[in-house]
Amino acid sequence: MKSLDIHKSEYLKQFENQTYGRNLLRTQEEERLDAPNEECGIFGMYSDNDLDTFSLSQFGLFALQHRGQEACGISVLKDGKITNMKDEGLVLDVYKEIQDPEAFMGNSAIGHTRYTTAGDKKKYNFQPFFAKNEYDQIILSIAHNGNLTNARELKTELEAEGVVFRATSDSEVILRLIQKNLDLGLRGAIKATMEKIEGAYSVVGMTRNKFFAFRDFNGIRPLVLGAVDEKTYVVASESVALDAVGAQYVRDILPGEIIYTNENEPGKLNSYMVNEERGKQRICSFEYIYFARPDSTLENINVYEIREKSGEKIWEQAPVEADIVIGVPDSGVPAAIGFSKASGIPFRPVLIKNRYIGRSFIVPTQEMRERVVNLKLNPIISEIKDKRVVIIDDSIVRGTTSKRLVKILKDAGVKEIHFRSVSPPIIAPCYLGIDTPSKDDLISANMTTEELRVYLGVDSLEFLSTDSLKEILGSSNHCFGCFTEEYPVAKGEEIELFN
Repeated sequence: MKSLDIHKSEYLKQFENQTYGRNLLRTQEEERLDAPNEECGIFGMYSDNDLDTFSLSQFGLFALQHRGQEACGISVLKDGKITNMKDEGLVLDVYKEIQDPEAFMGNSAIGHTRYTTAGDKKKYNFQPFFAKNEYDQIILSIAHNGNLTNARELKTELEAEGVVFRATSDSEVILRLIQKNLDLGLRGAIKATMEKIEGAYSVVGMTRNKFFAFRDFNGIRPLVLGAVDEKTYVVASESVALDAVGAQYVRDILPGEIIYTNENEPGKLNSYMVNEERGKQRICSFEYIYFARPDSTLENINVYEIREKSGEKIWEQAPVEADIVIGVPDSGVPAAIGFSKASGIPFRPVLIKNRYIGRSFIVPTQEMRERVVNLKLNPIISEIKDKRVVIIDDSIVRGTTSKRLVKILKDAGVKEIHFRSVSPPIIAPCYLGIDTPSKDDLISANMTTEELRVYLGVDSLEFLSTDSLKEILGSSNHCFGCFTEEYPVAKGEEIELFN
């Protein structure tokens, strides 16, 4: 048997040149319906010198592909002119559509990769968003990760002042507020915007001579800062994007902080705290459980280590006699390794991935859609037949994927199945930048653990407790809203932004 250290090394190394797939049992449709989905990943870089922003932004966004797979876009600043490109598809597919890479090589770039959301797949909602002047020149471009809880109210205000909206996204509210206040200077415009908007937001952007980024007062959505050299800076949703472009991690952007460049001080990055008293650290705890790539570091906490510790902790919480431990690729594997370390029960990577399968197959029947799962993941039957198996998964949302996993194991002849979720029961939707099902569709909001155990057809079922999660993370300074229904900010009206 391979040592667990070797398993860890092999697991992490694969993501250097292959995209990270959180739960490969889910079909493309289920990734929207049976998983909490991150809305997007953002990336930005600035240098006093010209860069190959075409290639570097591509590398950075590819590292963030797991955060959004519906669409991709970039804005590039070159010789005082902003050029924008965005389209549906994966990062590499969108970049292949760029006919003239030279036109996207400048000294600054921002990019965005977007996740699928229901009923909102129009191209005008793809990012970066941009604003133009009367000469049809782009003067401002932004990329946003998060969700505003007062966007409808602000949109109504701005429309009353004559502002015309072109998209159906709360991100455009941020764009138009900054544009409206540019007479205050860039920093003043961002400050005025942050004092108006509520909710969760990490934003990166540029004007024709400046680069900037800022983060909400609770720091709910992640945003990290890195440097290639003394005059080249990178900002991204996760530190893996810094690694992809050869940048060193410097620190996380602070809650309520604006970082920006000034044309009078080339190469210098400035920092400004909008309101230090309001700044609190409440980063989303689900970033560590599920969203972030395992080789990322957020708020100086390594994601892989948290996931491994979650496996160790759930063994302490709910020990069980079994023959092997398996984890659902990719996100469940670190916790399975941790469970194995703590319990002494051997870890086996028995769910084998097909690395060449595409995002989706067009199949007309449910029966055929079920077969797609076995093309993605196929069990090594000889390893699990007649065995008592502990299966470790990152979470249970609607329960449909978990039920399918149980069926796959039973069909392979498993003797006993003990299911462990290394997130607490998800009992509430998120209103702060994550696409989750409604409360009616969250199975833990509607069933007890025993009822869910019977529904899944397993011998035992346990969830990591919220207290255990806080212990692993080392503090309560996170957002636990989907587990507790208590949020760092008011959730706002539960209505669509645009009818």
